[in-house]
Amino acid sequence: MIFKNTRSKAVQKTLQSVFSVQKLEEHCCFVFFHAFSHYIRHAKMSTNPSCPDNRIPYVVRKCIALLQICATSKFKLKQIHAFSIRHGIPVTNLDMGKHLIYTAVSLSVPMNYAHNIFTQIQSPNVFTWNTMIRGYAESENPKSAIELYHHMQLKPDTHTYPFLLKAVSKVVDVKVGEKIHSLVAKNGFESLLFVQNSLLHMYAACGQFESAYKVFELMPEKDIVAWNSVINGFALNGKPNEALTLYKRMGSEGVEPDGFTMVSLLSACAELATLVLGRRAHVYMVKVGLNKNLHANNALLDLYAKCGTISEARKIFDEMGIERNVVSWTSLIVGLAVNGFGKEALEHFKDMEREGLVPSEITFVGVLYACSHCGIVNEGFECFKRMKEQYDIVPRIEHYGCMVDLLGRAGLLKEAYDYIQDMPLQPNAVIWRTLLGACTVHGHLGLGAFARARLLQLEPKDSGDYVLLSNLYASEQRWSDVHEVRRTMLSEGVRKTPGYSLVELGNHVHEFVMGDRTHPQSEAIYKMLVEIAMKLKLAGYVPHTANVLADIEEEEKESALFYHSEKIAIAFMLINTLPGTPIRIIKNLRVCADCHFAIKLISKVFERDIVVRDCSHFHHFRDGSCSCRDYW
Repeated sequence: MIFKNTRSKAVQKTLQSVFSVQKLEEHCCFVFFHAFSHYIRHAKMSTNPSCPDNRIPYVVRKCIALLQICATSKFKLKQIHAFSIRHGIPVTNLDMGKHLIYTAVSLSVPMNYAHNIFTQIQSPNVFTWNTMIRGYAESENPKSAIELYHHMQLKPDTHTYPFLLKAVSKVVDVKVGEKIHSLVAKNGFESLLFVQNSLLHMYAACGQFESAYKVFELMPEKDIVAWNSVINGFALNGKPNEALTLYKRMGSEGVEPDGFTMVSLLSACAELATLVLGRRAHVYMVKVGLNKNLHANNALLDLYAKCGTISEARKIFDEMGIERNVVSWTSLIVGLAVNGFGKEALEHFKDMEREGLVPSEITFVGVLYACSHCGIVNEGFECFKRMKEQYDIVPRIEHYGCMVDLLGRAGLLKEAYDYIQDMPLQPNAVIWRTLLGACTVHGHLGLGAFARARLLQLEPKDSGDYVLLSNLYASEQRWSDVHEVRRTMLSEGVRKTPGYSLVELGNHVHEFVMGDRTHPQSEAIYKMLVEIAMKLKLAGYVPHTANVLADIEEEEKESALFYHSEKIAIAFMLINTLPGTPIRIIKNLRVCADCHFAIKLISKVFERDIVVRDCSHFHHFRDGSCSCRDYW
């Protein structure tokens, strides 16, 4: 406070009893303004020799003090700026300008305001340049930070590069990042810990996990920020196993994880669906109090949803209570949708709206996905309309993909094609692949061939598209066309992605492929497969040989069906787990109709809950039925 009387405890106590914290702040600023105006009217605009820094005019120092005490919003910042101009401080003043820019950046005021001040300052110092670079790096236009750096008229200091590398991370331009890395080394800043952390984060954000790891290994001292950056880099770049390995190494080196570590770890566990390790992470979070961390809880919710344990995801969501945010609601809605509980997903979406939360783009992806997998076409179009009109969300290609999928799954293939033709966005390969998949399911050869022709133009080397077209021909018994597709694959060097199934047992993930006999327990597994076959036939199982899209005898087709990777994985789990233990499987391809029917019967005959996560959906099998209600 300025006045001695307002510094007294009695006056402070009176003010606190009269005003709330916010009103007290406004009152103090009001007093400050009026007191300062009074001083200026009765004092000369000269330096004050009694002050330590007598180089700065008195009025400038007091305006800077106003900024530090009262500038808590864009409006107040502009008030103080106007006040300074009115009392004779030129717009070119370096000291006032740098504090105005610093305050504007700290308040996340649009950068055009800071830019206008910056361009009027004569010879801005390195602090001001760094502040501008930081502001652009944290803005929606981080590329401007890089452009500003190229026009920098002073030698960068230790703070310049972390801000600059943050901008590079956001624009994901590794070539620019590598050039800056060279300059960092040239200027002698490479040994600084916070610069090393910025380089590590930049490489990880640009998908260069090998470079990120190299920077990490060369660091003589690794703080928690470095560990988090490299673990998160691996988790985000499709290297979950490496992320988990580093997490274990982190523990062995005595580094305590924090909330950011747990988010990265849980993301890696979710990618691999390693529920056992995820649960251990959950226990650790509770032990050290990280279960109160909102971001970690959202990651935990996502983990349980992606591991097919939707009941535990619901429990985490309920325990979060009033702390839940849009990310929490979105994670649950998407989790319910992909786990086959579309109706519940839509109910939670309505609850979210009733609580006054504004759904995001990703929320609507989950909502439209739920409509698609529930087969509710009209409600799906209504949600799509509301997304645009009520929430002013511009649909992205993912939303249009959901709508094409919605029509395709419902068998409305002509409508799906017309919808693609009328899209305001250029349809990508995913859109045409969705249509081709629907044509394969519903047997529409002409439209399927057209979709394939579009895919050849966009992604000619994708093996999945060849397989879909081959399956479409095979379903029509057009074996010569099937052979022609396969010859084309060979001549083009396109290899079919082999199907596999993963199951977690103890601390290990076991992988199986079709007809797999490489596992140490192969003999016991195939003995269990024979037992499964016998029990299923007694329960009414008849092999769905239409799924074997090859020109072979019926008996060979039946044999081929029973050696699919998911059936082998189930047999492995039946002989290695106690009765009643749930079985969870990850499959990289779509579950075929025969396996779907067989697993329903296995869940009833062997009294097991079985969760299968295929390339696009979860299937929860229990007592002879599936959560998808045979609509997938």
